[in-house]
Amino acid sequence: MRYFMTLSYRGAPFHGWQCQPGALTVQEVIETALSRLMSYPVKITGAGRTDAGVNARKMVAHFDTAEPIADTDRMVNSLNAMVGRDIAIEKIERVPDELHARFDALSRTYHYYAMAGKSPFFHTLAWKAPRNLDYEAMNRAADLLLTTDDFTSFAKLHADTKTNICHVTHARWHRVEGVGDEAWVFVITADRFLRNMVRAVVGTLVEVGRGKIDVEGFKAIIERRDRCAAGTSMPGHALYLWNVTYPNNL
Repeated sequence: MRYFMTLSYRGAPFHGWQCQPGALTVQEVIETALSRLMSYPVKITGAGRTDAGVNARKMVAHFDTAEPIADTDRMVNSLNAMVGRDIAIEKIERVPDELHARFDALSRTYHYYAMAGKSPFFHTLAWKAPRNLDYEAMNRAADLLLTTDDFTSFAKLHADTKTNICHVTHARWHRVEGVGDEAWVFVITADRFLRNMVRAVVGTLVEVGRGKIDVEGFKAIIERRDRCAAGTSMPGHALYLWNVTYPNNL
């Protein structure tokens, strides 16, 4: 039987989502807890792979069991008692056996938070931005992301992906009210993302906001298809996997 799990987590304590030798990961913590509850090894597959320190407001993962789960609400409570305070399991639900958390996802949305003012509450959750960034210019550059499908310039070098093609449907900086002085969030939605892609995009947009490159220069970076031409990768603590969507009939 296949089940979908919806969860969230704070990325700071973990070396990303995916299991790796000698490092604490979100996947490992959940698999260990699930396996204890089910009394046999259980593997989970996420909708994506977040890097070290990156947060998730909504991650979806699937796992298979040898028999039906009698009470999914009770399992949610048991898992939450086992996985620690930095992971929260929201729900577990039975789905068709062929449904895949990664391959059947239609879109992913990421948020990247930037705050110019000082805050005792958000300094570990947002990037400390300079006050003079030109967000209008950054949005003009961000519009270009909707006109390309090759994101090689923002892809991690020597990654194991077979293609750097992605289809971005939204890319915009929005002012955030009520959370501090001069707070902004970059919202980007696509059918898929490459490793390090969002942080590289944001880092290059910040170069536009600082006036180091103009919008035409940003366009040239996209067209060069060269990671070395783009800006630096931004810190992971301000990045959030915000949403994952699936077809309505699933």
